[in-house]
Amino acid sequence: MKKVSDNTQKNPLGSLDEWEDDLLIRYPDPETIAAGRDTEAYRNYETPERDTVKEFYRLQHINQTYDFVLEKKADYLKFDKKEMSVWDAFDFLNQLVDDSDPDTDLDQFQHLLQTSEAIRADGHPDWMVLVGLFHDMGKVLCLFGEPQWAVVGDSYPVGCAFSDKIVFSEFFRDNKDQYDPRYNTKYGVYEPNCGLDHVHMTWGHDEYVYHMMKPYLPEQALYMLRYHSFYPQHRENAYSHLMTPHDHELFKSVALFNPYDLYSKSPVIPDWKKLRPYYEDLVAKYLPSALKF
Repeated sequence: MKKVSDNTQKNPLGSLDEWEDDLLIRYPDPETIAAGRDTEAYRNYETPERDTVKEFYRLQHINQTYDFVLEKKADYLKFDKKEMSVWDAFDFLNQLVDDSDPDTDLDQFQHLLQTSEAIRADGHPDWMVLVGLFHDMGKVLCLFGEPQWAVVGDSYPVGCAFSDKIVFSEFFRDNKDQYDPRYNTKYGVYEPNCGLDHVHMTWGHDEYVYHMMKPYLPEQALYMLRYHSFYPQHRENAYSHLMTPHDHELFKSVALFNPYDLYSKSPVIPDWKKLRPYYEDLVAKYLPSALKF
């Protein structure tokens, strides 16, 4: 299978994982799942550069507008681009090449398998194990031609004022919604405490996989999928004014999941031959034989 790099002129990051590298710098956690590893040693580059990350967020903050999000949802949530078996979908995802990760040479599927195995080892419900396996599946958007800023990055609501708690928030000065009175107030197009299910989030891999998995997984799982990149809320508490008590309760699930997302990578290759029967049964329990993208 031919592999395709996601590093193009419109994409400032050398790979999608550079965004996650920056998360580890911004949000180090001393109680990591990867026991014995100093979080400051994670993704340790000889000369850490954030210029590409800064440029990535400049593009994201300019282009992720309310109209853009509605346009992408109207296009992609028809799920008419491709139909694949679950395992063919992982092969498709593996066409994304990460040439810059200094920690491991594992492919995208093996990274996801490490996350799901860490969750399983801690005795969490099997639907959460499945979340670990699928939480980055939405990165296939890059393989449909979407630029990085429409695939990864911290997520946040559109259609209301951008919080200054969002990383590199100064770049919102070039977003047209910043000057639109429909969208630039605290609540914008929303009502106070309307609930996040009524809020449009930035378009990206988490929003896409959330809608893909919506018919199949419990609500806690869907919160994990949709909000695992919503750092302005679950780390900065910037959007509580849009949330209901139910949202706050379900965000406990997001807090439970996120350490596995950030800190479960290691150079150890999962033994897929031994693990395969378990995951085949797990996928068959919750998902159809083919997924629509």
